[in-house]
Amino acid sequence: MSMFCYQCQETCKGSVCDVSGMCGKKPDTANLQDLLVFVLKGIATVAEAAGVAEDKKIGYFTTEALFMTITNANFDNDRFEAIIAEALELRNSIKTDYAAKMPTDLADCATWNGTVADYAAKAPSVGVLATENEDIRSLRELLIYGVKGLAAYAHHAAVLGKEDESIYAFVMEAMASTVKDLPIDAMIGLVLKCGECAVTTMALLDAANTEAYGNPEISTVNLGVGTNPGILVSGHDLKDIEELLKQTAGTGVDVYTHSEMLPTHYYPAFKKYDNLVGNYGSSWWKQSKEFTSFNGPILMTTNCITPVKDAYRDRIYTTGAAGYPGVKHIVDRPDGGVKDFSEIIALAKTCAAPTEIETGEIVGGFAHNQVLALADKVVDAVKSGAIKRFIVMAGCDGRHSDRDYFTDVAKALPEGTIILTAGCAKYRYNKLQLGDIGGIPRVLDAGQCNDCYSLAVIALKLKEVFELEDINDLPISFDIGWYEQKAVTVLLALLYLGVKDIRLGPSLPAFISPTVLNVLVENFNIKPTGEVQADIDAMMQGK
Repeated sequence: MSMFCYQCQETCKGSVCDVSGMCGKKPDTANLQDLLVFVLKGIATVAEAAGVAEDKKIGYFTTEALFMTITNANFDNDRFEAIIAEALELRNSIKTDYAAKMPTDLADCATWNGTVADYAAKAPSVGVLATENEDIRSLRELLIYGVKGLAAYAHHAAVLGKEDESIYAFVMEAMASTVKDLPIDAMIGLVLKCGECAVTTMALLDAANTEAYGNPEISTVNLGVGTNPGILVSGHDLKDIEELLKQTAGTGVDVYTHSEMLPTHYYPAFKKYDNLVGNYGSSWWKQSKEFTSFNGPILMTTNCITPVKDAYRDRIYTTGAAGYPGVKHIVDRPDGGVKDFSEIIALAKTCAAPTEIETGEIVGGFAHNQVLALADKVVDAVKSGAIKRFIVMAGCDGRHSDRDYFTDVAKALPEGTIILTAGCAKYRYNKLQLGDIGGIPRVLDAGQCNDCYSLAVIALKLKEVFELEDINDLPISFDIGWYEQKAVTVLLALLYLGVKDIRLGPSLPAFISPTVLNVLVENFNIKPTGEVQADIDAMMQGK
């Protein structure tokens, strides 16, 4: 096989991408990502030995590098070769600075030194299959994928000035553990500790977002287009769109959100920008069609970028962790400065206005602060029986037709149900006309995938209000769509919070071995999504 990758839901035949990635990732890119993770394990190993696992410089670099390896984030081999070289330099500097603390029996990831020419030869031998035992490999990869998602959230928070040394310390502990011969129980413990750290990290990012931009509030978002040329912003980075909005103010160029950037409209700080016109399109996997019809420049701030089409190749840009070969990359902001989007703005002025693909409005902004402001109304509706159950349908969307399951569930749910959502999974049902319950919309969108934290806060608050001892006694069921590693992180966070009976789909992760799956089933009763009506009937009974 020329590669081995099974970190996302769309692995080939539900098993593994071993010839080419279903995401569009080529074998050479996959192998470079494996090599980068290998060197990052080396950084973690020497940082742990040196007693500097909490160092912010090391932690920031590691989380940013891990972010680049998330599905659909970066396909640019040149960027990976450059960051691998930077990682080797950082690892070796730690070893030099703390030579007296370095053990003599360091793992290969902490001692290997190669050149750019060595990358292709080394990568296949340090990838996933370097761990031969299936169950140990499964636990190691589950932990690494959880850490990748955690790293993405930690990096977003750091960009906004929020860092927590304990998060960086755990990232080092987790990465270093994957080259140690640990007992199974210890490995399972680290996986659950990843869930604990995920809660801490998502809370940190929530604080970073709300302190910078205010608490999300109920907002109506335009789905149509204006007559000015526009720039379309996709990905997840709020600071990028803030800086772009400031630089486009008064230029005659409008700005639109796409996919996971939709929640930008919910934050009070962004409402002052008259040129933030609305949301264009829907989920990430439709971007080839939607980017084509948009006509103007596209800015990819993070994942999820799909293989770039010729129709918009000359007007798409990446920045941050995102990258694609042949696509112009906006470099990071200098210390104390901002990113320079002047080239994108200049191009936008030469482009036609977006082609309208839909009209109307959509309502969102139901993060925890907003929902808790409605707590009395919600509690009264539950006590009266008007709200019979909350169904958490958060997570990821994807291109496979079996994800129609989530649309079908939303359509078939009894009228007394409320859907709590966050992430791009919402695009399967957030434009359906499902009505409301006593003025409470039946779809409450908390925001991006990282805002799944809001859903946990809401559940814990309801547990307190109803004076329950167990979160699982609430009238809440979890029917989660997953795609990539940030969804794995959210899942581990829910497990740490004690949530049981989670349905996960449209298929279970290929990297979970039968033995590890049995552990999850026995302890948390995780189950695959099934037939729509049968799942609805079971959820309405709390099963």
